[in-house]
Amino acid sequence: MSNKEIFSKAMRDGYMFKGESVKIGAAVLDGEVISDAGIYLPLKTMNRHGLIAGATGTGKTKTLQMMSEFLSDASVPVLLMDIKGDLSGIAAMGAPNEKVKDRYEQLNMQYTPSQFTAELLTLSGQKGVRLRATVSEFGPVLLSKILGLNDTQGGLVAMIFKFCDDEKMPLLDLKDFIKVLQYIGDEGKTMMEKSYGKISTTSTGTILRKVIELQQQGADIFFGEKSFEVEDLMRIDEQGRGVINVLRVTDLQDRPKLFSTFMLQMLSELYAACPEEGDLDKPKLVMFIDEAHLIFQEASEALLQQIETVIKLIRSKGIGIFFCTQNPMDIPAGVLGQLGLKIQHALRAFTAVDRKVIRQTAENYPETDFYKTEDLITQLGIGEALITMLNEKGIPTPLAHVMLCSPRSRMDVLAPPEIDSIVEKSKLATKYNQVTDSNSAYEMLTEKLKEAAENAQSEEAEKTNKKTEKAVPSTFETIANNSIVKSMVRTAGNTIVRSLLGSLGLGGRSRKKTTGWF
Repeated sequence: MSNKEIFSKAMRDGYMFKGESVKIGAAVLDGEVISDAGIYLPLKTMNRHGLIAGATGTGKTKTLQMMSEFLSDASVPVLLMDIKGDLSGIAAMGAPNEKVKDRYEQLNMQYTPSQFTAELLTLSGQKGVRLRATVSEFGPVLLSKILGLNDTQGGLVAMIFKFCDDEKMPLLDLKDFIKVLQYIGDEGKTMMEKSYGKISTTSTGTILRKVIELQQQGADIFFGEKSFEVEDLMRIDEQGRGVINVLRVTDLQDRPKLFSTFMLQMLSELYAACPEEGDLDKPKLVMFIDEAHLIFQEASEALLQQIETVIKLIRSKGIGIFFCTQNPMDIPAGVLGQLGLKIQHALRAFTAVDRKVIRQTAENYPETDFYKTEDLITQLGIGEALITMLNEKGIPTPLAHVMLCSPRSRMDVLAPPEIDSIVEKSKLATKYNQVTDSNSAYEMLTEKLKEAAENAQSEEAEKTNKKTEKAVPSTFETIANNSIVKSMVRTAGNTIVRSLLGSLGLGGRSRKKTTGWF
């Protein structure tokens, strides 16, 4: 048996699965596409997560677009993080060209132009369905990790949440949280300390600065109502295909803090909302995160640990997560070890550091007799990749150099009128794009402080009036205190007294001068 036949048999055996699977390309040996050595993607293990890596321009984004199409065909909903803005074309019909036709012929596959049901989502002011979450939904633990707080500061955040729960004050947006933080550090400090314990002014100041830092990256537009329900990401269209949700976050490339905040909240919400599923024949939702290094770029150690924990546990909910990045080393080792499917596009070696990264990358793949992995990584063409994945038993498949098929939808962005048309027809846009500002902690505390100020003014005015009443004499007092009136009263009094005594015979006699006629 020739080397080619041995290779072909090894690929067929390694990529033959019992459950439902989709063909994504064919194996390549010595530069030749072996059309009968098809490479299939088993849907059953798509919740084991994955990695799509490679240098700029090697085809990573088109690979995740192609995979999303096949998942949609299999009734699996998809969420795409569109950082570069070139995935919206999945909602439009593809247009074949000579290169595409030639590739499909080599792969022994049929090319059929298609368009897919898509929802355009946004975290900012771009056109699309607005995604929001309330501060309460984050909870004190997650919010503390996002803000990078220590244990003492995290305890104060937990105190704030408990206080708001007890007082029935919803924490919806960041202005609510800031208002409560200011309140417990000033007017409400004495009351809070009696009920919940001592409050450190230093801690409140630090937390406030951290929140303002998050605001500077545009977080105000993300926190609030109406809160997005993750169940709306897992919809099937009228044709029975999974809806592809394209989250357009092109304006978050320079705001990694906000991006990682959203991603962690989304993963945590999915984990909390979805029930345990065990082993499913296909996942309930698959999420592709393009430019994944943005999640980890400014993440604290506590935040990284939280992400790693969620990644480990969320697959039992039937949810798969795929990270797409230029360098596999961008992904923390704890997360990288959880990724069952690895698709490695070409890497470029321009420096000694680059060559070292390539050697490390090659060591992460199964050993093979058919390739020299370290050299092959730098020689892969556009739309080609090294692939290994977990089979249904959890065993890695043989490493394969694969020519991948191209997407069947448009490999370009949508025009503004096309985006407008999709958003106008969207039921989710009608549901979530209404601006809501419910009565929450900010309004309640503002009203409470206003009432307290008015009561204080009223009490002060009452005290002032009492003092004024005492200070201003009555008409009687004014007359009585007059010296002339007092003198007149004394004279009249003396006359009256003498008259009364005289009538009783008690008055004094007047002495008359004695005359001589006696």
